Amino acid sequence: MEEELLEDLVLSQKPDYATEIIGILRGNEAPRVIADKLSDYHEADIADILPIISEQERKKLYRIVDVSFLSDILESVEEEEASKYLDEMDLRKAAAILSKMEPDAAVDVLREIRKERRLILIDLLNDEAKKDIALIASFDEDEIGSKMTTNYVVIRENLSIKEAMHSLVDQAAENDNISTLFVVDEDGIFYGAVDLKDLIIARQGTKMDELIMTSYPYVYGHETVDDCLERLRDYNEDSIPVLDNDNTLLGVITSQSMIQVVDDAMGDDYAKLAGLTAEEDLQEPLGQSMKKRLPWLLILLALGLGVSTVVGVFEKVVAELTIIMAFQSLILDMSGNVGTQSLAVTIRVLMDENLTAKQKFGLVTKEMRVGFFNGLLLGIISFIFVGLYIGLVKRRGIAFGYAVSGCIGVSMIVAMVISAAVGTLIPLLFNRLKVDPAVASGPLITTINDLVAVVTYYSLSGLFLIGIFHLA
Repeated sequence: MEEELLEDLVLSQKPDYATEIIGILRGNEAPRVIADKLSDYHEADIADILPIISEQERKKLYRIVDVSFLSDILESVEEEEASKYLDEMDLRKAAAILSKMEPDAAVDVLREIRKERRLILIDLLNDEAKKDIALIASFDEDEIGSKMTTNYVVIRENLSIKEAMHSLVDQAAENDNISTLFVVDEDGIFYGAVDLKDLIIARQGTKMDELIMTSYPYVYGHETVDDCLERLRDYNEDSIPVLDNDNTLLGVITSQSMIQVVDDAMGDDYAKLAGLTAEEDLQEPLGQSMKKRLPWLLILLALGLGVSTVVGVFEKVVAELTIIMAFQSLILDMSGNVGTQSLAVTIRVLMDENLTAKQKFGLVTKEMRVGFFNGLLLGIISFIFVGLYIGLVKRRGIAFGYAVSGCIGVSMIVAMVISAAVGTLIPLLFNRLKVDPAVASGPLITTINDLVAVVTYYSLSGLFLIGIFHLA
């Protein structure tokens, strides 16, 4: 209890950096004094106040803070927001900031800038930045090469320890990703990597080959993000090299970029599971949000009409035994929930593993077994309580109540088994067809399972309650 109170106290005393930063920026001190004070804050904290302050105050910040720090600040905001802030600056200042940004971040921001201004900005970039940005922009957005950076240290394989240290010092001024040094041969072909710590503590007589990790992981620039995402997550490295098809070192994927790639992939999958075509944010225009949601809603409307049509087929059953309508939602909800659970499990497994045909069959049978035993347990519970409810509360008689609840229980078992199979088979089918399995979204699975549940429930009700027991 005391520990919780202490934690709450610490949290309540967390500094209000936003208020402090805005207070400094709005002060009347000399520009250099303001810049020195702002340099004590993390760029992400300064980025947080940009939407809060006025355009005039942002322009004051642009004039006071140096270009290098400004580039770090803009790397901490979304690309669309960064492009908006660059539009508030003069062209040369904006180009200087883009030149200082990580090339992959600069490419993402440039994509958000209107074409006329983008062409001018690219023309104003320094030669090195222009070359790096052109390299990364040559990859499609879904290729891992578009996520890499050219901010890394590279050394030749035939250097001595002393020569390697000199090369590191020379490059460290321009490249701050120095925890791992990448090794190439005389033709620029990737050979391996050296840990900075190993290089520092190496004795003068140690040979470079003894330090080089030749089995260091790597990816190819034209591989899709989805194809190499799992490999990137498996390795606990600060950066992983990116090669071209000739095995020449092009750049590296940093741990920060890996986190962003994983986050983007998860956000995209989450959006698809919710029936969206892409992620949304709070500032997104109404029309754009509607555009992302409407395609799936139209598909689901058509499927919903199909479900309603199927219900109409069983109009005679419903007319003769109206009480079963009261429990339709019970079957539909449980069926939809089971299907969504199986969908989530299947997508997660597909992300982690390349399944063989035997493993896929095992996954389907496992999910059906889970659906059956869960359905059996829930069916028994429904049988007991629904029977009591109809017999005692509705005063329809215990025999009648348990006949109806028995049909509900059996329908629940059958619907949950089929729904588990559907929730597993659809993403497996999509994956086989080289379509993102997350497209088999939650709403789609739920609607299909509604159809399964309706057909199962009313078919069994008509067969048993009316056809065999003659309860109508």
